[in-house]
Amino acid sequence: MSNSLIIGQYVPGQSLVHKLDPRTKITIIFFFVFIVFFANNLVSYTLLTVFALASMFISRVPIRFILKGLTPVWFLIVFTFILHLFVTKEGTLIFDLYIFEFYTGGVIQGFAISMRFFLLILMTSLLTLTTTPIEITDAIEDMLHPLKKVKFPVHELALMMSISLRFIPTLMQETEKISRAQASRGVDFKTGPIKERAKAVVPLLVPLFVSAFKRAEELAMAMEARGYQGGEGRTKLRELKIEKRDILIYVLFACVIAGLIYTRNY
Repeated sequence: MSNSLIIGQYVPGQSLVHKLDPRTKITIIFFFVFIVFFANNLVSYTLLTVFALASMFISRVPIRFILKGLTPVWFLIVFTFILHLFVTKEGTLIFDLYIFEFYTGGVIQGFAISMRFFLLILMTSLLTLTTTPIEITDAIEDMLHPLKKVKFPVHELALMMSISLRFIPTLMQETEKISRAQASRGVDFKTGPIKERAKAVVPLLVPLFVSAFKRAEELAMAMEARGYQGGEGRTKLRELKIEKRDILIYVLFACVIAGLIYTRNY
């Protein structure tokens, strides 16, 4: 399995994070996405980082696997930090060399935005790493159940989101295979003018789309062969149930939110 991107991949395990109700994980990550933007100082960012790293360690997913899977994102994080160093001209001047001037405001702003990217990607990746696509589908369907009263296709939406997540690593693997095959034929994706590199992408996109449509057709045929008729009357092998550990995690996360609100005043 390619580790170039971890979003969408599932790592089997028996950790506390794996055993949590998928609705608990989705709810916590949903609110985590919002509270990350309320962090405004070193103490509040430290609190959120400790929570995220603790979740990562408790999940027992290999740390090296996670860090390697975040490789495509490191460039964006570093680029964001450097961009703020050059653009933000607030605070005290800390470095001046010809046309380059770095201010404390640029360092602080760059650090804040970079940390937000890192925390958001880490926590959302933990969801797919510790939750199967079926569990995600069932959780989303259950959480959106009230919308069924207004004839909203809840099951279909949940299934579509789950399949989309599952297809991310699959398409990444296909892209890697096709790019290697094209490179062996002399196609150069990394050097030359931008116009030439853009043209070189065409031989990559065409077989990728063909492969994606083929996999989608195979999936549709497999679902039809198994008698899939949508969500109506569909039973579940495992019913979702909130356990004591889920309540404990909710309480712990509430403490994190309370601590974040308190530390914002520092």
